Amino acid sequence: MNDTAVPTPADLLIHSAKLWSDGSYLPHSVLVAKDGAIVALGGDELRDAYDAARVIDAGGGLVTPSFVDSHVHMTQGGIEQLRCDLTECTSAEEVYAEIKAYAAANPDAEWILGGGWRMPQFPGGKPTKEALDELVPDRPAYLINADHHGAWANSLALEAAGITADTPDPEDGRIERDADGNPMGTLQEGAADLVGRVLPEVTDEEIRAGQIAGEKYLFSFGVTGWQEAILGDFLGYEDFTPMFRRLIDEGEIQGRVTGALWVSRGFEGMTIPEFVADLERRREEFGGRGLTINTAKIMVDGVAENETAAMEEPYLKACTCGDSGSGEGNTGLAYFSREELLEVVPLLNERGFNVHFHTIGDRAARYALDAVEQVPAETRAKMRNHIAHIQVVNPEDVGRFAPLNVTANMQALWASYDAQMLDLTVPIMGDERMKWQYLFRSLEKAGTTLACGSDWPVSTPDPWQAIHVAVNRRTPGVTDLPQLLPEEALSLESMLTAYTRGSHELIGIPGGVLEVGEACDLAIADRDPFTADPADIYRTTNVATVLAGEVVYEA
Repeated sequence: MNDTAVPTPADLLIHSAKLWSDGSYLPHSVLVAKDGAIVALGGDELRDAYDAARVIDAGGGLVTPSFVDSHVHMTQGGIEQLRCDLTECTSAEEVYAEIKAYAAANPDAEWILGGGWRMPQFPGGKPTKEALDELVPDRPAYLINADHHGAWANSLALEAAGITADTPDPEDGRIERDADGNPMGTLQEGAADLVGRVLPEVTDEEIRAGQIAGEKYLFSFGVTGWQEAILGDFLGYEDFTPMFRRLIDEGEIQGRVTGALWVSRGFEGMTIPEFVADLERRREEFGGRGLTINTAKIMVDGVAENETAAMEEPYLKACTCGDSGSGEGNTGLAYFSREELLEVVPLLNERGFNVHFHTIGDRAARYALDAVEQVPAETRAKMRNHIAHIQVVNPEDVGRFAPLNVTANMQALWASYDAQMLDLTVPIMGDERMKWQYLFRSLEKAGTTLACGSDWPVSTPDPWQAIHVAVNRRTPGVTDLPQLLPEEALSLESMLTAYTRGSHELIGIPGGVLEVGEACDLAIADRDPFTADPADIYRTTNVATVLAGEVVYEA
């Protein structure tokens, strides 16, 4: 008589893996999944105990919970990949060549649209309309900066928007001008919307293609869930929420999607209670299965490199824009007054909306913390409020995050000396504030919960690149520049935990740990970076991505 047990059916079995979860290795090398969940963890004995439809040999690579990107613009990134994509250009010459080639390849396009150029590629960070006129002389051209806080327009685009020397700067932005006061072609912050309002409408076909392409791109890096950081009209794009709802209902989008509804500057002419009520309406209309909409996005300020980040003290060089806060010198732009935030944030939390703040400057971070402080403690404890970017934080405010239950949502790839930091930020920041940048380790030591996002298409959505910078405080592959505040480096364990469990929990997505009964959302790396030189973390590559037990990407 044969006493050999019949193997149990399973959907997926991964073996020869270094399994890692929640800060440490697991004492297992085999993982088994069925019906979207992890059903067994163990050693090689599981290989005979289960008959899996799909078997993956991890080859000694690190297997972690999947990554969750808690601040990304997936739809914009996907659409921009399909337009004039300048993100891989490393110089002005490459930017010019790409634009010229794209225009030639698309002779029937009414406008030349796209983006991804970077400020350090141009003198003073300001490309000119004359340069773009030479490349695209026959139709309007409008190209968004990689950081999405500005745009570059040619003469025909400026003309279409009616922008002349007599056009005043909007309250929330700046038209860069030449010595005679004429628009030079670079539009900062809200000024970019002057052209954005006259752009051709983004078609449903473009949005659909962009969202599908964007999801596939995130999958390739081990990202299975994300928070779409702006759902609403912004920078020439109309609200993508209806298409998200449609694609999820049609099964075209598989990832675990959450969204942050855009809190527009000026509240679209409504009172604050009316505006929050309208957000509730949109949540009810579009939220539901596969699309969680329980967050509101407040962009408190701009960015440092164009002097629109809101600072307590003035920048070190003169600028013609911005409110000053104190009335003395340029301290950047706060898109909402402190008083407005003190009113709207408690109301949002009361109505069940977490608040996702964008802050770059120390004044913006303080405004956000002050607003959360106004939320009743019992309500605050139940919310998942978070501050993204946290480039400059006054050390006096570091200890406020944890008591207020505010998560630090890190875009860690930026925490290094690169061309933008050296050429545009250092000269205007000053020695004291340079010591306040990306205080990740200080926040962790103060008990702050950490999570991670990429802000793609501002920067790559590859988590291993951001993890590298957080651990090394250097740009991947760079060894000839000093570390940016090396005392603020995080351990590899801390960063992996933040990008997995921390981000899963922040935006309420299943998984985040490798445990029996948990969702089988995994990222499989080509190596184990814990056993290598930390300077080589960036070489780690995602080779497979698993969502609910299904392989959705394989290198």
